[in-house]
Amino acid sequence: MGAKPDDGLLRLARRDLVAMPAYAPVEPPDVLAKRLGIPEERLVKLDGNENPYGPSPKVREAMARYPRYHLYPDPEQRRMREAVAEYAGADPARIVVGNGSDELLDLTGRLFISPGDAVVNAPPTFGIYEFVARTYAAKLIEVPRREDFSLDVDAMEAALAGAKLVFLSSPNNPTGNAVPPEALERLLAHEAAVVVDEAYAEFAGGTFVPLTAEHDNLIVLRTFSKWAGLAGLRAGYGVFPTAVAETLRKIKMPYNMNVAAQAAVLASLEDREALLANVERIIQERGRMAEALGRFPWLRVYPSQANFLLCQVQGRSATDVQLQLRQRGVLVRYFDAPGVRGCIRVSVGRPEDTDRLSEALAEIGAGVA
Repeated sequence: MGAKPDDGLLRLARRDLVAMPAYAPVEPPDVLAKRLGIPEERLVKLDGNENPYGPSPKVREAMARYPRYHLYPDPEQRRMREAVAEYAGADPARIVVGNGSDELLDLTGRLFISPGDAVVNAPPTFGIYEFVARTYAAKLIEVPRREDFSLDVDAMEAALAGAKLVFLSSPNNPTGNAVPPEALERLLAHEAAVVVDEAYAEFAGGTFVPLTAEHDNLIVLRTFSKWAGLAGLRAGYGVFPTAVAETLRKIKMPYNMNVAAQAAVLASLEDREALLANVERIIQERGRMAEALGRFPWLRVYPSQANFLLCQVQGRSATDVQLQLRQRGVLVRYFDAPGVRGCIRVSVGRPEDTDRLSEALAEIGAGVA
């Protein structure tokens, strides 16, 4: 079959990638403010799971005084890996850093997945896992979570026969629940590489990094986007088996983390006590927000160990609730995927953000135009 006249150079591209649905990211606040006709400073941004307290002041100082922006960064990222290893409790030889943990997910897919290889996923979960699997033409095996969003471990073990990779998020995005250690141990008993994305680990108070020393098929990915407030700088890392880490450093782009991000990470780790105090503030506000949202009888609030809450909208349209919140300058995420259809996800902000959210929901519930 010939190419359509308007295909142009795409006639030479992989057809599966051309047809692949795009990942739906959140839009920046300046774009939304202009679209809504609301001053940007009036927006309550609770749709991206960002840290409302931002980075450490030491980050700005470190970036301002960094003297070598005109030079390429260290391609081996030695200082970064040593500092991250000390924080994570792992050998620097097993650390790979990246342009956000998303890049490390992509690199893991690049290394392990050949077209047609089986990759196991447990939806509802972070959409990038499916994105990575489809990018590398994997055979995606989806094992839906149970009604309470726990893993169906029996079904996952059956799916792992002959699979190369399994992606897990702990705590899971968008549901907020963590992977139980006993479930992970069962999955690690199989030959597949088990990739645990711990983007929200600091809010859960636990990590599987120590298990990487005991299991040569466990990969743990972490990020500075959430707890350290560096989402805009894209800084993540992973703990891999040593041989895998060496290979990933060989196949990654040589300068995949810029010097500004590296300076920011080093400054954040020096100020971790203050940043972890902000994490504790978010955890406390998470409880307060859950209590506030629970007062609305048409919202079912699920427990969370992350920096967000998933709420099922009952008896009314979730899309309408999201739209009405947006019109009031309160931004939340809406989901229409199996398992979370009719749900909104609300990032935990500052106390004043929770108050604005509660006021807006009260107006919606009262039918205020």
